[in-house]
Amino acid sequence: MKRTLISSGSTFESEIGYSRAVVQGDWVFVSGTTGFDYTTMTLSDDLETQTEQCFKNIAAALASAGSSLNDVVRVTYVLPNGSEFPKCWPILKKYFDEVRPAATMISAGLADPRMKIEIEVTALKRSPAP
Repeated sequence: MKRTLISSGSTFESEIGYSRAVVQGDWVFVSGTTGFDYTTMTLSDDLETQTEQCFKNIAAALASAGSSLNDVVRVTYVLPNGSEFPKCWPILKKYFDEVRPAATMISAGLADPRMKIEIEVTALKRSPAP
């Protein structure tokens, strides 16, 4: 089974030794993704803005893998301050209202204290229409 590595271009990938996403067969595994905006090389102070950017970064990785947010079957949210999770709900609903993946929220520290959320997803690529 072919294995494809997807990179976002982040220096962390080569420094630490991981990929933004890995495609293995019909499965796409997207690494924990933060709200860092790679186009402006900035990280917002706002949780909601970081959450939106996480989804943009994840959507880009999934697209590179031939998949989309509609194919997500599992999602894990990690927030340093779990009590802030309800602030994210409208954004999560925006992207996953119809998809409804299995989900877990964990409260834990992140690599950089400026990071307010990290999101990891697993997607099963849909078979192309005949």
